[in-house]
Amino acid sequence: MKSVLITGILGQDGAYLAKFLLKKGYRVFGVYRRLSTPNFWRLHYLDIFNKIELIPADILDSASLSTALKKSQPKEVYNLAAQSFVGVSFDQPLYTSEATGLGTMRILDEIKKFDNKIKFYQASSSEMFGNEKSIKKNEDTQFHPASPYAIAKVFAHHTTNFYKESYGMFCTSGILFNHESPIRGLEFVTRKVTNGIAKISLGIEKTLHLGNLSAVRDWGYAPEYVEGMYLMMKQKRPDNFVLGTDESHSIKELVAEACKIGGVSVKSIISSKENFRINDVKHLQGDYKKARKQLGWKPKTKFKKLIKIMVEEDISRWERWGKREIFPWDAFTSGEDSAFNKKS
Repeated sequence: MKSVLITGILGQDGAYLAKFLLKKGYRVFGVYRRLSTPNFWRLHYLDIFNKIELIPADILDSASLSTALKKSQPKEVYNLAAQSFVGVSFDQPLYTSEATGLGTMRILDEIKKFDNKIKFYQASSSEMFGNEKSIKKNEDTQFHPASPYAIAKVFAHHTTNFYKESYGMFCTSGILFNHESPIRGLEFVTRKVTNGIAKISLGIEKTLHLGNLSAVRDWGYAPEYVEGMYLMMKQKRPDNFVLGTDESHSIKELVAEACKIGGVSVKSIISSKENFRINDVKHLQGDYKKARKQLGWKPKTKFKKLIKIMVEEDISRWERWGKREIFPWDAFTSGEDSAFNKKS
């Protein structure tokens, strides 16, 4: 049985990727930070917690990464670990640079020393393009990062290319545009909207406060994107690929669609300047032609269906909470919603 090591296994992509690879017959090892144990909920939610072998390690600590490689003996490593929230990166630029940027170099260097035949996947990001002027972005589009997070991702992306070109390692980067799901973190705008709309629809809250509604993004469905990661690792030669939907929608459209599904008035949504980012990216849209041609990959879940999946799942969760059910969920460890513990 082939072993695989996933860093960032407690995140949205890590959890979905672990489930996908288990179905493919892999022995799955996952790296987690001890401080991240509240995020175990995703693995329980997908019913895979007991099928994964978890190893405590930290992307900031080379020695622990070396230990993780020795314990897992992987043929493939998927590096999904990062400080992954753009907004936080403005408040924590140094930590973001260490975790999201230098963390990639640390694990690549440990792989090079341990076994440079191990295949490596790097989670690059559409945020690297920033406010570059072209409408659609592909693998040849220049980077123009507009946040500490994006800068760190550009560093990690170039580092991955460097190890591929300099040491002959199989290193591939997936430049993924926004991809969402019911297990997306509540700090991300899609889930903030769907969770907020769910509470308003059930009379738990009256309003939802957001920032810039005019920002435009390319949104896809996360379980389909982890399949794209897998396909990149199955290529004979390592290469970089954009994954997106070739569509873009504003946050205002996202809100309107979520309100329609939840039966909520858009007047319940309040946009305020204090929630704006310092330097927001205006428009991101991905051109996935290369992935379609070389990987045979394409998105199946379109924008409206994605929002429907997320809103209905969040409504279902709050309804279950109202019936005093106990189940894996992030709301009660997320700060804002943790106050509802008192009511339950």
